[in-house]
Amino acid sequence: MALFTKQEALDYHSSPRRGKLEVIPIKPCNNQKDLSMAYSPGVAEACKAIVEDPANAALYTGRSNLVAVVSNGTAVLGLGNIGPLAGKPVMEGKGVLFKTFTDIDVYDINLDITDPEQLVEVVKTMEPTFGGINLEDIKAPECFYIEDALKAAMNIPVFHDDQHGTAVISGAGIINAAEITNRKMEDMKAVVVGAGAAGIACAKFYVNLGIDPANIYMFDSRGLITKGREGLNKYKEEFAQAKDATLEECLKGADVFLGLSRKDLVNKDMVRGMAKNPIIFAMANPDPEITYADAKDAVPDCIMGTGRTDYPNQVNNVSGFPYIFRGALDVQASEINEEMKVAAAEALAALAKEPVPSEMCDAYGVKELTFGYDYVIPKPLDPRMLEWETPAVAKAAMDTGVATAPIDDLDAYALQLRERIASSRKRINAFVESYG
Repeated sequence: MALFTKQEALDYHSSPRRGKLEVIPIKPCNNQKDLSMAYSPGVAEACKAIVEDPANAALYTGRSNLVAVVSNGTAVLGLGNIGPLAGKPVMEGKGVLFKTFTDIDVYDINLDITDPEQLVEVVKTMEPTFGGINLEDIKAPECFYIEDALKAAMNIPVFHDDQHGTAVISGAGIINAAEITNRKMEDMKAVVVGAGAAGIACAKFYVNLGIDPANIYMFDSRGLITKGREGLNKYKEEFAQAKDATLEECLKGADVFLGLSRKDLVNKDMVRGMAKNPIIFAMANPDPEITYADAKDAVPDCIMGTGRTDYPNQVNNVSGFPYIFRGALDVQASEINEEMKVAAAEALAALAKEPVPSEMCDAYGVKELTFGYDYVIPKPLDPRMLEWETPAVAKAAMDTGVATAPIDDLDAYALQLRERIASSRKRINAFVESYG
């Protein structure tokens, strides 16, 4: 059953005010003194302080809490290459999530640029404005080059969520699923269907978690990726197998299936052919590669996850990117590295083992949520992720030497985060309610 009608969605975006974001001042400008401090001549004092020490930009401007959501609209959700203008509602939506969950401010930057090198040149000039860059809905394989080039050129975090968001959240699920089913990462066989941005990033992340790359069988629209196949880019070549095989053949004895492709690719017999207690993350939206009902009917003790809200183990990127950026921004990290992403996944995995508050169960209409087959990752609306995941990311940044403003007391920091978000949501709710 649909949660909304088409008209309700359009009304949400168009009224009472058009769009989903508004820029408002947070300092008074009511009299001559306010005006002179906000702009001229008082603003000169802040400018001179930054000239003396560029680190003062974090103190006298909003830069350290401002992220650019950058897209060229070449791979928007399941809509494809619809361009930057049609993709703008998605980028605004990303800003809503950043602000709602972690009090991060966002400007959405929608660029009419398809040339990767040109896009890199434009984005890297934005470093004085932003504390971080969230790349969004940029098609593969260009997205890999763009992210790598920007990370090399910029001294602020650059993160392509379409790649790493699904990797971190599904990685948390795999960590717990492996524990529940008594598996070792190094012994696991994984089949990945979909070799775009998310598929390749997930495979790389699973390698970081301990899965042998030789045991990852990756499929694209042409079938299993094999060595020597014509037209392979270097990103796919990392996971090329020596011999060709069908999806059904590769799934035999497989421990993990990750689907980032299209519905109805996997049937019950394929699931029955997988290893005992198979781990299945069927992520095609809105209809997964195999339905939750069919997977459970085939193997009742499988661990099944999808991208949908109406089934257990939802893999939702909102469980990752806001908290990862919050931790990175608060220690003024120069990058988001692999250790920070692994820390985020491990923190999410650990949180899933904690008792779930009754209000969270009520929010999802269930009596209880208990660590196990149908609860291997926290629910996307779990507010505790802020206090678990964000400090873990900040600590990893400090441990790996990329934090330029270390935090001395991470326990106190976690409490400050809770207070910050409560205050932010109070302001937001009052503002939204004022529109009626």
